[in-house]
Amino acid sequence: MGYIGKWAFHSAGTISDEDQWVFLSAEEYLHSPMPYVDETDEDAVADELRERKQMIGSKLAVCEDGKMYLLMPIPEGVTQEQVDAAVAAGQIKVFDGMLTDEPYAWEERDGQLYADLGAGAEDLVCISGEDGFLTIMTMRYARED
Repeated sequence: MGYIGKWAFHSAGTISDEDQWVFLSAEEYLHSPMPYVDETDEDAVADELRERKQMIGSKLAVCEDGKMYLLMPIPEGVTQEQVDAAVAAGQIKVFDGMLTDEPYAWEERDGQLYADLGAGAEDLVCISGEDGFLTIMTMRYARED
């Protein structure tokens, strides 16, 4: 399978009440319980929802040069002038119109995609699966293009 291209958020993994690993669609994830948030605190709930919406809008760009970018949408209300100023000041990075950090290195081994998620090249992690998704931590991505 060729991995080069764009991958869009598909689902978020969590542990069910039955202690089973399950993936929630974007809508389910957005409305799922917030175990680490005081749900009586309106500001905390609003912050968590904002973060979840950002994650739902995330993408992966797997590039031919062996780099993979985790891309996040530019937050609502941020103007292009603000983005340009922040890029010029070195405060943020933008790739393909979305926010990003330093890219991850990746390589294909035996038909599977492995990425250096920060542990070092000797500790590449397999992020592809038989299901056709790429999974980074608890987020699953589906081929977009």
